[in-house]
Amino acid sequence: MVRPLLVILFSAPLLSLSSLCRGAVAAEPEVIDGIAAVVQLKDASVADVITYSEVRVLSAPRAKLLQSQFRGEELATKINEARVAALKDLIDRKLMIQAFKKEGYQIPDHFLNQRVQDIIRENFNGDRNTFIKTLQAQTYTLGEFKKLETERMMVQAMRHKNTEINTIISPNRLQDYYRKHAAEFTSKEQIKLRMIMIPAGTSDPAGQKAMAEEILGKLVNGAEFERMAQIYSEDSTRDLGGDWGWVDRGTLTASLEKVAFNLRPGKISNIIALGGNYYILKVEGKRGGVARSFNEVREEIERKLITEEAQAKQERWLASLRQKAYIKMY
Repeated sequence: MVRPLLVILFSAPLLSLSSLCRGAVAAEPEVIDGIAAVVQLKDASVADVITYSEVRVLSAPRAKLLQSQFRGEELATKINEARVAALKDLIDRKLMIQAFKKEGYQIPDHFLNQRVQDIIRENFNGDRNTFIKTLQAQTYTLGEFKKLETERMMVQAMRHKNTEINTIISPNRLQDYYRKHAAEFTSKEQIKLRMIMIPAGTSDPAGQKAMAEEILGKLVNGAEFERMAQIYSEDSTRDLGGDWGWVDRGTLTASLEKVAFNLRPGKISNIIALGGNYYILKVEGKRGGVARSFNEVREEIERKLITEEAQAKQERWLASLRQKAYIKMY
């Protein structure tokens, strides 16, 4: 008996039109195709074959990104890792499609036709001729495209069916997450910082320290920090009057950060000796570092934990499919 699975399909969000991938790997040298894997779920009527070209197509966007980040042997290793991940993803997709068919589900023709109409409307301004020409330019037939969309919908339906949970997250668990992940709900702490840096030098370190003490004395007596920085500082912000702008916690070295973030706005630090140099800091403002209350983030935490449980449930389901399947990778 055919089971249409309409509830699942209508409740799951539609996939966006993916790029027509046959042109995605055109820049690669032509490689003779071959079998990357054979997959057959227990009691499935037929086995599915995954080809090397399918793996390259799926991993192409990731490979393109890696090419902008790595070179040589490291690039080759990263691309190979991306292709292994793509192959595993394709295996899981084949298993989900086989499970869909084994359960007796079917995508109704009218639902598929509506999906194609939605794609034409949303991506081709309702122009069916432009859609067909785009398919032809990528050497696709309409039948092949519909087959791909059907398989995407099968995978989407099975993912939705096997990640749907009715779990209620207990208040204690929500509170526990809030306590353990307080940083997630605290705005970034920043200070508006000015700095004077006097290098100790090698010829007269005592003289440089004396200069730092003299500068601090002038600041204590009312000299403008900006002007003192322009005259004496030796760091890259000298011309800006030592202005570092808004600085995030975690940007400065630990010893400078400890002093800077403990200064009240408008206050000037004592001399800080660090790495052979002398520093004087001024904090002109503070912002952030404010935690949202539990009541403000309760729903956010609940959604996150439900999503994590759904993902864990899906992975358990996929693991059970793999255990019941014949999978041969080449």
